[in-house]
Amino acid sequence: MSYSTIIGLFHVAAYIRLSREDGDKEESDSVGNQRKLLLEYIRQKEDLKLYDIYIDDGYTGLNFNRPSFQRMLTDIDAKKINCVIVKDLSRIGRDHIETSRFLERVFPEMGVRFISVTDNIDSYQQAYDLILPIKNLFNEQYARDISQKVYTAMKTKQQAGEFIGAFASYGYKKSPTNKNKLVIDEPAAEVVRRIFSMYLEGYGKRTIASCLNAENIPCPSEYKRLNGENYSNCHRLDSTTYWTYSTIHTILQREMYTGCMVQGKIHQQMKGKARPVAQKDWIIVPDTHDAIIDKDTWNKVQHLLQRQHRDLGLTKNNSIFAGFLKCGDCGRAMAKKSFRRKSGVEYYFYCGTYQRHGKKYCTPHTIPSRVLEQIVLQDLKVIVRNIDNLQKIVEDQTKQFAVKKNSYEKQLAQLERELQRLKVQKKSVYRDYKEDLISREEFVEYHADYQEKENHLQKKIELLEHVQDKEPKHVFLENPWIRRLLELRDIETLDRDIVLEMIDSIIVYENHRIVIRYHFSDDLESLLPQYYAEEQKDGISS
Repeated sequence: MSYSTIIGLFHVAAYIRLSREDGDKEESDSVGNQRKLLLEYIRQKEDLKLYDIYIDDGYTGLNFNRPSFQRMLTDIDAKKINCVIVKDLSRIGRDHIETSRFLERVFPEMGVRFISVTDNIDSYQQAYDLILPIKNLFNEQYARDISQKVYTAMKTKQQAGEFIGAFASYGYKKSPTNKNKLVIDEPAAEVVRRIFSMYLEGYGKRTIASCLNAENIPCPSEYKRLNGENYSNCHRLDSTTYWTYSTIHTILQREMYTGCMVQGKIHQQMKGKARPVAQKDWIIVPDTHDAIIDKDTWNKVQHLLQRQHRDLGLTKNNSIFAGFLKCGDCGRAMAKKSFRRKSGVEYYFYCGTYQRHGKKYCTPHTIPSRVLEQIVLQDLKVIVRNIDNLQKIVEDQTKQFAVKKNSYEKQLAQLERELQRLKVQKKSVYRDYKEDLISREEFVEYHADYQEKENHLQKKIELLEHVQDKEPKHVFLENPWIRRLLELRDIETLDRDIVLEMIDSIIVYENHRIVIRYHFSDDLESLLPQYYAEEQKDGISS
């Protein structure tokens, strides 16, 4: 269709767009004012007849992926519309290249008349003049300037610990008196606490999700909708209202539950896609709102998340060692099996590789659960007995620390260099993987190894920084693990909490020989060298 074939009447699409991010003025550019201006213009023109009004409220003009604009193009293609009218050029778009393409190529080729009221542009009356590209370019530059100002203002709010999101994280809601502050939403917060608690008890993410689904507890997005929030998750199908592995994993990693405001996790350039920001560059402000999860629970969960362990079922006899046991030869996680005896059911741990692939690849490394518990319990008792006379130990160590204190800075510098070297190696492995020089399995293995070494170095650095400015006689007395061990002086049974609190890993070798790695093993070795010498003779090392 061309203008010359149109007789009399034009069927008009009145297009309206408003976006605060583009710097649109609330009063003059409001949807109501644009509608009033366009309808009045159409009323005064005998050759114009309104077909429909297309409104994109809250959509930037820097791209054309807007629902009403796309609907308008569909109607144009269906020959329902042959005229588009807007308040000004910036309503069509602020990307000067794409806007010019629509005005100078797309609309003319489709036989569409274009009218911009306040710019006095009417393609049916006269050809576009030379000022049109300049106006489009000005509109884009104006949007760039406003976009930068909006970004700066938002970042300032984030750094001040103000919440700027559209929807609060599950477990919180916006304060009724201050939209930039979060308050606890107790029904959802109770579910969050339960998720963290179940994970610490040894239940896997899929099992937790299944449990919540069985009890018909609404998932976060469904909970928001049930509470009247106009929430949409682009990663979910519209029909799904259930908990998933991914949802549980996300909740367990959300540091906001500790009372920290965590923002700035994604960044979007003016016309680009939203891209994730490196974790070290996130904006984290502590103590901005009430915590749902205490720091101790959070740290335990993050430590567990770094491990790979089986998802234990709700109906199974869960082991207090779930996620901590590894075969001493192949390095795989130990698997648990039950056997019926006359005395009842007895549980054993086996090498996971042996159980899946047979003795060709590894040996059983069998150890009864009760035997393992006794070994670990007795080892803890020995440690407690050795540190019970702590005062004497501290006095002995004070002299050594006075000598060592001068070397702390050198040690810290060396550890920092090693840490930086590991980080470089991690990046190098990732590049090798991206360039197909190593397989995904090799990448995962290398990355896990480097991460473990990095965590170990970080703990050493934190310990040195902690003791560097203190008097030697206070160093060990202030260590929380020593206080906790002394509290366990009368320990008779192990439970999941003690394992989480004390143990980093347990390596199982043949003939019941095990290596227990405690969170405090480095300190323990320097404090109790006599304990190490004795226990390693007996096939147990810590």
